[in-house]
This record gives sequence, C-alpha cells and structure tokens, in this order.
Amino acid sequence: RILDAHMREGVTVRDPVSTHIEASVEIGRDTIILPGTFLRGSTRIGSDCVIGPSADLLDTRVGDGARVEHSVGRGAEVGEGASVGPYAFLRPGTVLGPEAKVGAYCEVKNTRVGRGSKVPHLSYVGDAEIGEGANLGAGTITANYDGVNKSKTTIGDGAFTGINTNLIAPVTIGEDSYTGAGSVVSKDVPPGKLAVGWPARAIKESPQSRRKRMREDEEKGQPRTERED
Repeated sequence: RILDAHMREGVTVRDPVSTHIEASVEIGRDTIILPGTFLRGSTRIGSDCVIGPSADLLDTRVGDGARVEHSVGRGAEVGEGASVGPYAFLRPGTVLGPEAKVGAYCEVKNTRVGRGSKVPHLSYVGDAEIGEGANLGAGTITANYDGVNKSKTTIGDGAFTGINTNLIAPVTIGEDSYTGAGSVVSKDVPPGKLAVGWPARAIKESPQSRRKRMREDEEKGQPRTERED
C-alpha cells in the first residue's frame, strides 16, 4: 500500500518486490527507486532523483536531482544534483552541498562538502570542512582521532590533494593549495601553495593558483607571467 501510494504520486518504483519504504518516508515526484533499496525513518527524497540500486538510507535527506547508488546513508544530507556512490558510506553529520560528489568506496563522517567539491574514491573524511570546488585525490585520509580527541580538518575552496595524502588534524589546507602524492600534512598549508613530502612543506606556488593568477592577468590585459615562489 505504501509503494502504491508513492507510485500514484508520480514516483517510479522499478521492482516493488525488492523495495522497502517505511510509512514515514517522503519522496518527490519523478524520482526513480531502483531495486534493492531500503528507505527508513525520517528520510526525505526530493524530486527527479535516482535512488539505488541497493541504497540503504535512514534519517537521510536527498535534494532534488541527486543520485545515490549502492550506498548507505545514516543521518546525512545530500544536496541538489549531488552524486553518491557506488559503495559510499555517509555517516551522521555528513552534509554534501549542491553538485558535490562522494564516489566509490568512500566513508564520510561529520563533514561538510562544499558546492561542486569531489571526494571521488577510496577516501576517509571525518570531522572536516571542505570548501567549494575542491578535489580530494584517491586515498586521501583525514587522521582526525589521536586516541583521545577528535580534531578538525579544513580544506579551502579550490584545493587539490594528491593521491594517498594524509591530513593530520587539526590542520588547514588553504584555498587553491595543492599537496603532492603521498604527502603527510601535519602543518597548515598556506593558500595557493604546493606542499610535498613527509612532513609536507610548502615549496612553491600551486598549479591551480598559478592558473588562476594567469587568467586574472589576461583579463586585466597584462602579459602572462610564470612565478615560482
């Protein structure tokens, strides 16, 4: 009866036999629920979403146009047009901004991911604040727990972490900064800098900072210049 009621309101349930939706769940029109999906508790799904296959959402909010595939959500928020999965775990306190992405085999806990930012694959991000347009390379880890206390990691707008970067909280990765592959970051990285090594140290202007500066110079009619800091 619950599934029939949703379908009468414009929701597509591809395989009712394998789909479980509790009476407390709300779903917007034109959303598609794929096989093997469980929607429970105070879960709220917007319109034009694709949920599943094999999604398990409890007390989770999903904005219009978002997709959640082969993933688990517990007390999380997924923004409009955001993408989750496959095989992601959104733990309580996770908030994904519009057009954000959490990809394959990622776990995110008590973290805000800004508009358009990406945590594409094989990462653990906990107790963090990620700005807009940032990209975390595969295997980026926030080391947020020292055995006694949990600390925060802050990642600025447009920041980029290389693969297998370890961020030892508390630490701040500045706007438009960049970390090299395999870096262990235990000190703040200034905005617009490239940090490499163990422990990571800032050595020069980051690639994205340089590109942004050159675009701004062109817009001002100034000659393009390279600068190594």
